Amino acid sequence: MPKVTVDGQEIEVPNGATVLQACELAGKEIPRFCYHERLSIAGNCRMCLVEVKPGPPKPQASCALPATEGQEIRTDTPMVKAAREGVMEFLLINHPLDCPICDQGGECDLQDQAVAYGRGGSRYEENKRAVTEKYMGPLIKTIMTRCIHCTRCVRFSEEIAGVDEIGALYRGEDMQITTYLEQAAAHELSANVIDLCPVGALTSRPYAFEARPWELKKTLSIDVSDAVGANIRLDSRGREVMRALPRVNDDVNEEWLSDKGRYMVDGLGARRLDKVWIRNAGKLQPASWDEAFKTIAGAKPGASIAAIAGDLVDCETMFAAKALLRAMGSDLLEGRQTGLAYETGNLAAVNFNSTFAGIETADAILIVGSHVRWEAPLVNVRLRKAAKRGAKVFIVGPEWEPTYPVTFLGNDLSVLGKLPKDVTEAFKGAERPALILGGAGLAKGALGACLALSDKLKLVRDDWNGFNVLHMAASRMGGLMLGYAQAGGIGDIAKASPKVVLALGADEVDWSAFTGSLKVYIGHHGDKGAHAADIVLPAASFAEKDGTYVNTEGRVQFAEKAVFAPGDAREDWTILRALADALGVTVGFDSFDQLQAAMIAEVPALGEEGLANYGALPKGNAKTKVEDVIEGYPIKDFYLTNPIARASAVMQRCSAELLHGEDIAEAAE
Repeated sequence: MPKVTVDGQEIEVPNGATVLQACELAGKEIPRFCYHERLSIAGNCRMCLVEVKPGPPKPQASCALPATEGQEIRTDTPMVKAAREGVMEFLLINHPLDCPICDQGGECDLQDQAVAYGRGGSRYEENKRAVTEKYMGPLIKTIMTRCIHCTRCVRFSEEIAGVDEIGALYRGEDMQITTYLEQAAAHELSANVIDLCPVGALTSRPYAFEARPWELKKTLSIDVSDAVGANIRLDSRGREVMRALPRVNDDVNEEWLSDKGRYMVDGLGARRLDKVWIRNAGKLQPASWDEAFKTIAGAKPGASIAAIAGDLVDCETMFAAKALLRAMGSDLLEGRQTGLAYETGNLAAVNFNSTFAGIETADAILIVGSHVRWEAPLVNVRLRKAAKRGAKVFIVGPEWEPTYPVTFLGNDLSVLGKLPKDVTEAFKGAERPALILGGAGLAKGALGACLALSDKLKLVRDDWNGFNVLHMAASRMGGLMLGYAQAGGIGDIAKASPKVVLALGADEVDWSAFTGSLKVYIGHHGDKGAHAADIVLPAASFAEKDGTYVNTEGRVQFAEKAVFAPGDAREDWTILRALADALGVTVGFDSFDQLQAAMIAEVPALGEEGLANYGALPKGNAKTKVEDVIEGYPIKDFYLTNPIARASAVMQRCSAELLHGEDIAEAAE
């Protein structure tokens, strides 16, 4: 490892490090616009200039200069200061004086660095350049006159998202960043360019002119739009969540976030359940909490009561419902709303065992029944990295555009019994082979056949477990840890014909199988579940309560309460606690802390943030065969997969415009 001197301080830097990274290791702040840790080096903003000896007697761009043995780096000389002031002056020549009306104000790299490294005034007196606005879809607002040509958005689209949609046209002062055909950026990660843009050229269209950053309360939370569990920050003002932004977590989402996770938050304020409803003569009528509890108690359910967990609920809510059912003498718990039924005795068999960071290092990958790009866009980013490193990827299922080279093996699952020669050869020479089983594969009963393949393809090694199941619901792994699974899936609950069914935000269930049951919907949106319910009890969304979530790789994470629920809505556990009193049973907790302590006592893994240990992968039966065809994937519309997203005007617009090619008519039309 080379030793370099930074401003008189000698440090050792890793092989391959740049001078900029060496300066950061020494605790020196280096200004930059084009450089980003997760993107390729462009070296075109020249803001990161430093003085390096031995070398030419001029400032050098530290982001593109390798750190070598014996270098003497200076970041604070008069030459460096004058060079940075000159670069900043050039950057501001054509930049408009838009700060008072710019949405980037208050969190703008250009503002911050102009203050820290720029001159006190400008000597430029000519006309400024102006660039016409581009249209990049319903999520990204463009004011390209502000663009400083750092090309971060271009590199993100090409390298991370794998969709070559944004690029540069023309040269010199005429250069413009644009979508080549001025069409909407239609991939699932498009809005990350807003975070990357160091100026106000690309800002959030739905959030335009809504708030300033210093007005907002910031709360650490978890994205529930899929099972990845991306770390997010909810920014709220009063009782309204204004926006969601990604937090850095290299193990989960790096620093990216899917468009759905980012923009469905406007649905938190629409179509909300804020009062109690009871169905009378076929119609839902407003009622009081007492009336609702008396009606449920009047059904005298006894042990004939069931709970079905939805896709967005937290572990505490599921445990509170489990405690209530246990006190009533029932164990009818299920979380797989759409009818999935797979063996859950060993959770290692339904976990993403290689982890998201680990799948990047896989060198042969077989995907069975998963449209990864829609089911988990951030996992698709990891798979793209693996493919760029040389991994061979094979997919069983209908074709979709993965953004990296793949070989499709057809829709017939019988191929798992006899894999083609190119697949077996790729896995034979692989050091870190991996298999990913998705929702469509689980629905067709392919779990057993895939477990059998784990031995055949040697997916489990001393320091590697390449067997992965990719879930789509934020609540799935937590629910399975808490026992929300029947041997025959939701069909077992329908067969039991319970007198009362508690639907914990369950909106994807086929309620026609529960015609004889009193259906009690405890949820936050007037979606499918509420339409089918006999009693609707308004509850809190993920942003309105503290809660524990477990992602598809078994990672336990905690989300904090950002705002209060509207109207008469209450946190789910308080509703279940009050319902226990109405039913005359004891559940053993009176506060959230007591509830959480009881849950952790029963399932200790839920009390430790990080990866849960599910033990060794069970052995598969080599004789297990599956003879079925995958006709389609569970997600038909990426933007409308849960009740919050379906209530979101932004997600509805994305669905109409980006997936279905519809033009949204303005009010005047």
